[in-house]
Amino acid sequence: MTAAGDYTIASLDTGLRAMRLFLTHDTLTVTEAADLLRVGRSTAHRVLSTLESRGFAIRDTSGRGYAAGPELVRLGRPAGFGRAARERLGPVLEDAAGRTGETVWSAALIGDQVIVTDGRESSHPVRVALELGRTGPAHAGSGGKLLLSRMTTDQVCALYPYEELERVTPDTLASRTALLDQLALIRRGGHAVSRGESVPGMTTVAVSLAGTSWRDRLALVAAAPADRSGDAALAERAERLRQSAALIAPRRPAAVPTHPTSG
Repeated sequence: MTAAGDYTIASLDTGLRAMRLFLTHDTLTVTEAADLLRVGRSTAHRVLSTLESRGFAIRDTSGRGYAAGPELVRLGRPAGFGRAARERLGPVLEDAAGRTGETVWSAALIGDQVIVTDGRESSHPVRVALELGRTGPAHAGSGGKLLLSRMTTDQVCALYPYEELERVTPDTLASRTALLDQLALIRRGGHAVSRGESVPGMTTVAVSLAGTSWRDRLALVAAAPADRSGDAALAERAERLRQSAALIAPRRPAAVPTHPTSG
């Protein structure tokens, strides 16, 4: 059997490792990069210069080092943030809040975590509070499970390499096997439900918002107290969320910029 390392492209591997350094370093000099990557200064300089030419690195203000560039920053930012995204999703959230009468929000996936990117709070006297920017384990909420269901089984297993899962409440899924089984059901049904798995007494239902890839896919979530969330109410709520989600048109994938090559 051929080892995976036999297929490694050394220069690409060095470039990818250099990109990872910017996750833990605000700036890097050529000498620092060479030491951390265990390569010569000339190699480190070529790698950093290449990353700079593609927008993945920029020269810092001192001119002596490099920092994460706009392309790398954009890759690390979850979907749903920024003025353009909020303007695009605003009418959907308004419609969903009106249709369901409950607190609604959009959620993005960051690794094995979800984050609330925007939302609208219900006018019910007893309601779920909206917490913008709140994060939590993806497997413990309907939004996270919905987004995980859009990934392949291999991708999910890569995010969850161990069988045991973190328990947020007594009702949180405790094993990867149980999670994979539930994701299969979500794929067939088209919506996800969480009953007290992230917050005791809170039930949420989620459907998918349009997205061209895992990077910009979002979940549309409605949250309500458990006493307003019987099976029939959840099924109706999911359908109303789908109607709201249909208001947003899928975006075309961004064109990949081409760069002239030196011959």
